[in-house]
Amino acid sequence: MNQATPNKSRQPLSQLVAEFPRRHLIIASMACALLFIALLITPGHQAEALRTSQTIEISLEETTHTLEEAPSEPIENISWTEITVKPGDNLSKLFLRAKLADKDVYEITHSSKKAQALARIYPGQKLFFHIGEQGQLLALKHQQDILNSTLYERNDKGFSISEHQRSPELRQRYVSGTISSSLYLAASKAGLQDSLIMEMASVFGGVIDFVYDIREGDSFTLLFEEKFIDGKKIGNGPILAAEFSNQGDTHKAYRYQHASGDIGYYNEEGISMRKAFLRAPLDFTRISSSFNPNRLHPVFKTKRPHRGIDYAAATGTPVYAAGDGRVVKAGYTKANGNFVVIKHGESYTTKYLHLNKRAVKSAQRVKQRQIIGWVGSTGYATGPHLHYEFLVNGVHRNPRTILNKLPKASAIASNDRTPFLQQVNTLEMQMATYKNHYNYAANTSTENNTL
Repeated sequence: MNQATPNKSRQPLSQLVAEFPRRHLIIASMACALLFIALLITPGHQAEALRTSQTIEISLEETTHTLEEAPSEPIENISWTEITVKPGDNLSKLFLRAKLADKDVYEITHSSKKAQALARIYPGQKLFFHIGEQGQLLALKHQQDILNSTLYERNDKGFSISEHQRSPELRQRYVSGTISSSLYLAASKAGLQDSLIMEMASVFGGVIDFVYDIREGDSFTLLFEEKFIDGKKIGNGPILAAEFSNQGDTHKAYRYQHASGDIGYYNEEGISMRKAFLRAPLDFTRISSSFNPNRLHPVFKTKRPHRGIDYAAATGTPVYAAGDGRVVKAGYTKANGNFVVIKHGESYTTKYLHLNKRAVKSAQRVKQRQIIGWVGSTGYATGPHLHYEFLVNGVHRNPRTILNKLPKASAIASNDRTPFLQQVNTLEMQMATYKNHYNYAANTSTENNTL
């Protein structure tokens, strides 16, 4: 009887493994291990990828939301829509021009009391709008002038407000000129603006009569500041130092700021340039008649005393108070026209006649160089001019000579003398340096022209 062949499918697993070739067992074991590791790792990577994707989406949503609420980038890098205020413009018109609605105007002007200042805008000023992608106002910059602006930035509570002020760059400039026909023409030729010419007259107004004393050949030098923003000149600063040579006499003036903040001009010895009275109550006009007690009256052609000086000038030329004082009379008479009389202490009185219009009233206190009226031809006058009189204890005196006999001006205080002299030395060195460069340039130009 034949022996039955054993059924291998029913053999124990251990016997089957024992009979399997060893090389094949090793390969099978490694495959199973790799498959197991893959099953463990793959779900984790998928979950992590999903979490990363969700995080990025949320982050983008949050960033977009933040940008819509308020600008997150530096204000200098923001793209602005610039609109200049024109005559007749109001805030609603400007917002409409920027493609914004009235609700934007309401939101920003009612965000705080300070924001209501936007209602006060003037032609020439500028508004800069930063508008979001959905047309919402994110920020507004109101530029009042080249130095001052106000920034409104949207936040959760409305708009935050911040004031910004730019500081101009200060540069020194030296100017020199010689008078051939008039001071005004010489100063203008040297490049001085009207405001600086008048400031120079104000500095030396106590020692020089710019109407009557100026002669051909007189010269001046100025050291002053200029203001620049982004390389562009926006205006002039104060005169730092000045010299004026008049009929052989040289007058020097230096600017000095006291610890109290007060500013004055003094000569090299510390004597104030501000005298009790101005040499002339007008700037850069001509005298048509000097002090002459025996002159013929221009209207009546009779010999009548002319107890003052006539300053011929165009109608509307400002007339200044010659010194500090109190207006004792301001009115009109048939002979004097519109007139002003000022009392300066107990001894001195000045009179100003034939004004086109008065700027002060009786009993009013006035300061030196304050405008008290304007030149005219009211009363007995043949043409527009100012008749100016100076009285000492009620007696008429020649305004051209009496000022030389008045007490000297005050000197700088002793506690300011040391810092003042230090500043004067610095300014004198600067003036000398500029003068040397100026003379060298002038001589070089002359030599080149002769070659």
